[in-house]
Amino acid sequence: MSKNILLDKLEGVYQKFEEISERIIDPEIISDIKQYIKLNKEYKSLEPLINSYKSYKKVLSNISFSREILREEKDEEMREMAKMELDELNEKKKILEKRIKIQLLPSDPEDAKNAIMEIRAGTGGDEASIFAGDLFRMYVKFCEDKKWKVNVNSFSDGTSGGYKEVVMSVRGANVYGILKYESGVHRVQRVPQTETQGRVHTSAASIAVLPEAEEFDIEIKQEDIRKDTYCSSGPGGQSVNTTYSAIRLTHKPTGIVVTCQDQKSQLKNLDKAMLELRTRLYNLEYQKYLDKISSKRKTMVSSGDRSAKIRTYNYPQGRVTDHRINLTLYNLPNIINGDLYEIIEKLEISENAERLKETGLN
Repeated sequence: MSKNILLDKLEGVYQKFEEISERIIDPEIISDIKQYIKLNKEYKSLEPLINSYKSYKKVLSNISFSREILREEKDEEMREMAKMELDELNEKKKILEKRIKIQLLPSDPEDAKNAIMEIRAGTGGDEASIFAGDLFRMYVKFCEDKKWKVNVNSFSDGTSGGYKEVVMSVRGANVYGILKYESGVHRVQRVPQTETQGRVHTSAASIAVLPEAEEFDIEIKQEDIRKDTYCSSGPGGQSVNTTYSAIRLTHKPTGIVVTCQDQKSQLKNLDKAMLELRTRLYNLEYQKYLDKISSKRKTMVSSGDRSAKIRTYNYPQGRVTDHRINLTLYNLPNIINGDLYEIIEKLEISENAERLKETGLN
C-alpha cells in the first residue's frame, strides 16, 4: 500500500495539538500571561486543520470500507451502491486534500492581528484627495460588512472634499491577513468634478496596511517619547477646538511622529497614539520580512514596496484592474461600495498557489 505523506504530516500536527492542549491547562503556563496567550493563539490556529484531519481520516476509512465491499460482495445492487459511494468519497477526498494543503502552509503570525490603515492622497491635486475619500468610504463599508470595528485616529481634510490623509485602526478577526493585499498605489481614471471640458484625468492615492502591535510585541522607553498636546479640529462637539485633547507623540530615536485627535478625552487619545506608535516601530522590523518575501510573491509586491501601482479604477469603462494578478472586473460601482470579496479571494488563491510551489506540497 502506498504511503500517504499528507496523513503522516497531519498526524504529526495532531500530536503537537495534543501537546498544546495539555500545556495550556498547566498552572505554570497560565501564570505566564505572554506564554499563555501565545499557546492559546497557536491552539486556536490549529483547530481548523485538526477538524479537517478528523474529516479526512473518516473519509479514508469509508473509502477503505467501500473497497472492501466491492472486493467481497456478490450482490450487484450492493456493489452498485458501493461504487456510487466510492465515487462520492473520492471526490470529497480530493476537496479535503486541497483544503488541507492550504491549511498546512505556515501561516504568517501577523495575519491574525488587527490593523492600522493609512490612506494618503497622491498625484492629482484636489481629485486625489476626493479619491482618497472614496477609498476610505469603500474600506469602511467593507469593514462594516465584515463586522469589524473601525476607529479614525487622525485625518487631514482635502480642500475640495475627501482627505489629504486619514489613518484608521481596524479591529476584528484576521483583519491584517485580509487587508494586507490593499497596500500600494491605487489609481483612478475619471473626469474630475473640477474638469470643465470633460477630459479623463488619472489621479492616485497610496494605501499602507500595518499589523497592529500588541503591548508585549515591543517595549518603548518613556524617555524616548516627546508628548505634545493641542486643540482638536473637525467634528466632535463643543469641546473640540477648546480643550487640549489632541495628542502628538514623537519617538526621538527614529523621528516617527503620530497624532490622535478623534476622542474628547486626552487619555483616550494618548492610548490610541501609543498603540499606533508601537505599531509603526514594530513594522520597522516587520518590513524586513516583507522585503524578503515580496521578491518571491507577486501578490505581496505592494507590501514590500508601497510605491508599487497595484490597482486601477477606470470610471468611463466601469472596470477595476488588479495589476498583480492581471485581474479585470467590470463591476466598479459595487467594488467602490465595499464589495472587495472577489478581488481579495483571487489574490489569496494566487498567493497560496505560489506558497504551495515553495513548499512542494502541490
